[in-house]
Amino acid sequence: MLENKRILMIIGGGIAAYKSLELIRRLQDKGASVRAILTEGGSQFITPLSVSSLTGDKCYTDLFSLTDEAEMGHIRLSREADLLLVCPATADLMASMAHGLARDLASTALLATDKPVMICPSMNVQMWQHPATQRNVGTLRKDGIIQIGPEDGDMACGEVGSGRLAEVPNIVAAVEDFFRAAEAQPLAGRHALVTAGPTWEAIDPVRYIANHSSGRQGYAIAEALARLGARTTLVSGPTNLAAPAGVETINITSARDMEAACHGALPADIAICVAAVADWRVDSEAQSKVKKDGGAPPSLTLVENPDILAGLCNAGNKRPALVIGFAAETDNVVDYATAKRKRKGCDWIVANDVSPATGIMGGENNRVHLISEQSCEDWAEGAKDDVARQLADRIAAHFESQEAAQ
Repeated sequence: MLENKRILMIIGGGIAAYKSLELIRRLQDKGASVRAILTEGGSQFITPLSVSSLTGDKCYTDLFSLTDEAEMGHIRLSREADLLLVCPATADLMASMAHGLARDLASTALLATDKPVMICPSMNVQMWQHPATQRNVGTLRKDGIIQIGPEDGDMACGEVGSGRLAEVPNIVAAVEDFFRAAEAQPLAGRHALVTAGPTWEAIDPVRYIANHSSGRQGYAIAEALARLGARTTLVSGPTNLAAPAGVETINITSARDMEAACHGALPADIAICVAAVADWRVDSEAQSKVKKDGGAPPSLTLVENPDILAGLCNAGNKRPALVIGFAAETDNVVDYATAKRKRKGCDWIVANDVSPATGIMGGENNRVHLISEQSCEDWAEGAKDDVARQLADRIAAHFESQEAAQ
């Protein structure tokens, strides 16, 4: 997929800069040609010599080098690539991109390019979660910048949380997916509807019923479908995730909000109900905070929430051609999911084990079983992005086989 592809890597100033050296090698192993711009901050962690030794080309560093401008100007450098890959993308570098600054060779090349840009953020967890950084991330997404990571984990500063650079194999896979989608978009012209995250069912103005869903799997699926060309609508419950690039995102709170948003988004060719919708809500939401007065706890009367998956399966002439449900189970995973598929009337159902022993609910990985009327496929455990790509590819193959049979 990367054979003869030209990638301009921009290496920001963070401890994760050392991983860019491995990334260069892995991209070259896949057939890509890599040039690199090393920022001043990046040069505090790795040297221009190490970069140029791996790329086999000059390591570009200085905006005002007359030799570079004569032989390889910043505009030419940024436009001769098929993709600009910023790794690591620091908070400062992303701020420059979001505000259109041109302070050095890296930011100038990013401003001057007419080619797609992919960023791999890496920074301290507090820097990543800071409202200013999140505003900049939102701006970059709206500008069409593709974002890979960050991931959760241990950091060089000793803290743990989101902000860790995505693993090199995941970045390589994302680059491959980008070029695959750019060359062939088998879902172009189709509309996909995806639900994600939990729903919050209010008890009173300050309390609610919810679950541990992070929304990661649904967001990853929406992004994977968009990369294959589908016009994608994501209906999301409350999460801490940034909206996927190129996806229309509708934020909701309750199950009834989600049901209304889903039916409002129809017609669609594909519907994938990934959201962990609360099964019940309080029959009568209190309008004021329920006070703890030392007596018995309040008695809550629960009523069943609308069944969004079944409703889409029975939407008459607005029923999507392919409806896929998700079944998160703690016991008898395949049996319960198989029964759920028949009961709801969906075409496929994706079952995953979320028992406490797996640690999967809300985590980074997933292990699923794809169940249809004809078969049950056991997929190996992998990152949720990998599960999303595999499912998106299966959906594309399904429609291609239908078209071939006509």
